[in-house]
Amino acid sequence: MVRHVTIDPITRLEGHGKIDIILNEEGNVDRAYFQVPELRGFEKFLVGRPAEDAAQITSRICGVCPMAHHMAAAKAMDDLFHVECAHTGQLIRQWCYNGFTFEDHALHFYFLGGPDFVVGPTAPKAERNILGVIGQVGVEAGKKVIAMRREVREMITTLAGKIIHPVFGLPGGVARRVSAEEQKQCIEISERAIEFGLFSLQLLRDIVLANKQYVDYITSEGYTHRTYYMGLVDENDHVNFYDGMLRVVDPKGDEFTKFDVHEYAEQIDEHVEPWSYIKFPYLKQVGWKGFEEGPESGVFAVAPLARLNASEGMATPRAQEAFEEFYQTLGGKPVHFTLATHWARLIELLSAAEMMLDIAKDGELIGEHIRNIPTATPSEGMGVVEAPRGTLFHHYRTDENGIITMANLIVATQNNAARIAMSVDRAARTLINEGKVDDGILNMIEMAFRAYDPCHGCATHALPGQMPLIVRVYDPHHELVQEVRRDP
Repeated sequence: MVRHVTIDPITRLEGHGKIDIILNEEGNVDRAYFQVPELRGFEKFLVGRPAEDAAQITSRICGVCPMAHHMAAAKAMDDLFHVECAHTGQLIRQWCYNGFTFEDHALHFYFLGGPDFVVGPTAPKAERNILGVIGQVGVEAGKKVIAMRREVREMITTLAGKIIHPVFGLPGGVARRVSAEEQKQCIEISERAIEFGLFSLQLLRDIVLANKQYVDYITSEGYTHRTYYMGLVDENDHVNFYDGMLRVVDPKGDEFTKFDVHEYAEQIDEHVEPWSYIKFPYLKQVGWKGFEEGPESGVFAVAPLARLNASEGMATPRAQEAFEEFYQTLGGKPVHFTLATHWARLIELLSAAEMMLDIAKDGELIGEHIRNIPTATPSEGMGVVEAPRGTLFHHYRTDENGIITMANLIVATQNNAARIAMSVDRAARTLINEGKVDDGILNMIEMAFRAYDPCHGCATHALPGQMPLIVRVYDPHHELVQEVRRDP
C-alpha cells in the first residue's frame, strides 16, 4: 500500500512549492504538509541601498505582482520622508493599482484557478489550462479575456513606465503626468473593464453555480475553515485595495480590531516550523495555538474572501450588488468556504473596474502637480496595500542620509500561510481514503491552496549559495530517530 505521496512541483501558482502527504497503516492521511523549500532574502538585499531604490528593487521579487510591491514601497517612502503624496499623483497611482488588481484577478480566474471549475477538477491534466477554458467558453470569449488584460496592461505601461517593473512611484507622488488623450483612453478602457467584470460574473453563474457538484465542493467541510479575516477598509468599512485602516473580524464576523499600518508589529507576529522556509503570521492578541481554526486560534486569512468578510460592503454600486448576492447565496456573513474565494475575486475584479472609471473621470487626473518634493530628514516608514493575494506590508528604517538600515516585508502569501497549510491538510484527509489516490484527487488537493492564489516568489526567495540540507527520520510514532545535516 502507498504510504507516502508527494506532489512536486505543485502547479498553477506563482513560485515553487510541494505537498508531502503521509499515510497511516490504513491508507488514510496522517498529515499533509504544504512545503515551501526556498529561503526568503529580499530584506537583506535592501540594506545599504538608498531608500528610494526600494520601490525598484522589491518590484523584482515577482513578475506577477510587481505593482503591489512598487506601491507598498512608494507609500512607505512617503511615510519615511514625511511627505504627503500629491493629490493628482495619488489618483494616477490608484488608477494603475486598480488596473493591476483587475488584470491580475482576471489572470487567476481564467488561467490558474478557473480551469478547475470551468473544465472540471478531475478533467485530464492536459485540459486544465487556459486552452481548456477556451474550449468550454468559446473562442470569442477567450479572445475577450486576452484582449481585456492586454488593454489594461498596455495602459498601465503608458502611465507607470513598465508593466512588469513599474518606475513611476516616487516619494511624494509619481514621475509622469497624464495627458488629456490618455485620460480619454483610461475612461474607455475602464468602461470595457466593467462590461468584462459583469461578463465574468455571469460566466461563473452559468458554469460554476449552475453545477450542483461544483457548489457541493465549494460548501463542503473539506474546503472550509472558520478563522479570523483581515483586510483594508475605507472610512465606510468598504473594501479598498490601495489605502485605509486594517480591519480584522473574528470567525463569527464581528469586528475584532481595527488598526493603522504603524501598529502592525503590535498586532501580528510570526511562527516558524522546521518543515518550511515560509513563516506563519498570527494575531498577537489571540496567540499561536497551532494549525487550528476557531476564535481561540490566532490564525487569520487575507485575500479576496477575507477582504469581503472583513468589510461591510464594496465601495462601488455594481460590485455591491454582487457582494449582496454572494452572501445571500452562501448563507450570510462571514463565508468560510475557501473555494468561494474565486467568486469573491470576481466581485473585486468588478469593483476595481468601477473604481478605475471613477478615477478616470476625475478632472484632477490630468492636473499638473503630480509630486510633493520631500524636504524632511528620513527616518522610518511603513506602507500597506492589498495585493490581489492579500495584505502586503513594507517597513523601512534608514540613517539620516536615507540609506536603508532595516527592511521588513510581510507579504500576502505569508499572511495566508497557516490557513493554506490547514486547507491542504484538510483536503487531503477528506479526499484520500484507504490509500486510493489518482490524478484527479491530487488536483483537488491542490485546489485547496490554489484558491488563495499564493505567490512564493514573493513569500520566499533563494539567497545566493547553498542552504543547509537537513534530513530527519521519524518512526511510526513520530519520534525523531536520526538527523543528518549537510551545511554549506
